[in-house]
Amino acid sequence: MTLPTSTSDSDLGLVHGSATAVEAPATPTPFDRLPHLTLGKVSIGFPVVQAALSGYSDGPMRIVARRHGASYSLCEVMLDQFLITLKDRKRTSHFLHLTDEEHPVGGQLMGAEPEQFALGARKLVEAGFDVIDINFGCPVRKVLGRCRGGFHLSQPKVALEIVRRTRDTVPAEIPVTVKMRRGIDDSAESRDKFFEILDGAFDAGVAGITVHGRTVEQRYVGPSRWEFLTEVKRHVGSKRILGSGDLFTAADCLEMLRRTGIDGVTVARGAIGNPWIFAQARALAAGRPLPEPPTLHVQRELLREHFRLAEGTYGERRAAVLMRKFGIKYAALHPEYETVRAAYGSVLGRDDWNRLLDLHYGEDRPGVHPDPHRHRSAGEGSGEGESCD
Repeated sequence: MTLPTSTSDSDLGLVHGSATAVEAPATPTPFDRLPHLTLGKVSIGFPVVQAALSGYSDGPMRIVARRHGASYSLCEVMLDQFLITLKDRKRTSHFLHLTDEEHPVGGQLMGAEPEQFALGARKLVEAGFDVIDINFGCPVRKVLGRCRGGFHLSQPKVALEIVRRTRDTVPAEIPVTVKMRRGIDDSAESRDKFFEILDGAFDAGVAGITVHGRTVEQRYVGPSRWEFLTEVKRHVGSKRILGSGDLFTAADCLEMLRRTGIDGVTVARGAIGNPWIFAQARALAAGRPLPEPPTLHVQRELLREHFRLAEGTYGERRAAVLMRKFGIKYAALHPEYETVRAAYGSVLGRDDWNRLLDLHYGEDRPGVHPDPHRHRSAGEGSGEGESCD
């Protein structure tokens, strides 16, 4: 990939400017030059970021991702109606709570009506989010049934009215971005509507668009078509395009950048339980070898810290329930995956969590790189694919 060069950000393998989609070199690494990602006036930096993922990318996960190399993160998607009626209550206060170390951070919004979208966006701005992201990609059936998420890819006029109203409501200095899939299905009509929304959104002033390489109809079944991302990037030229879909390893992230020429990638399922993916991508981009997977003691310390962050956000009992699903994902880095995965299901509180860590992570043994097939199978029918990413 031919990219503009710069001496700044050399420790991260970054250069300022946008990638262009040209013939990729035969050897994918070292990636000693990558585009320094910006969205409007917001400087992101390293172009491998944490995606929004319903039920997962809450405050604790975002903080963990940032501490492990993610240059930017997005909150889990929030409904416009929910935001408009949200009261300052302890049980829901975490949705709009941000910490200093999270910035820059994006707030993702989903809904059906253009008027309510704008009101919801205003609430995200008031909460301090640096970027407002519009979700036109969620493939969950109940979301589609309520004319939200990926449903908007079937109605360009409504989708673009949402974009325009949101852009008009949000202060000019705060970027508005859009998340899309490559269409409702593989029909020519769906393709035409995708490009109508893509072009119209940029005309309305969005700072960037993330494109998932699957259709809404596919949900999480079958491969993500990265070649479509190449086509989109060539179509828009210097405008910002980020890619999503089938990013389960650090090498996947760099390979998507190399093959497609897009400006950045957003990691969703591949970062759950593996925040080290961001530091690994930085190492590969700088031409260094892939770091060894974290040892069990390193994993143990992070698991304790993640639980502490969750407990501070939700309280002990609720944190324990929520952290089970994270623990199951972290178990993929343990050499005794099946045993450890099962153990997380019985956690009821902080003491259970700590006993599990002492039992299964007490001996400092080498960890393993997670098997990408576990992420793929989870998204293809286990129920976990019923998240919006």
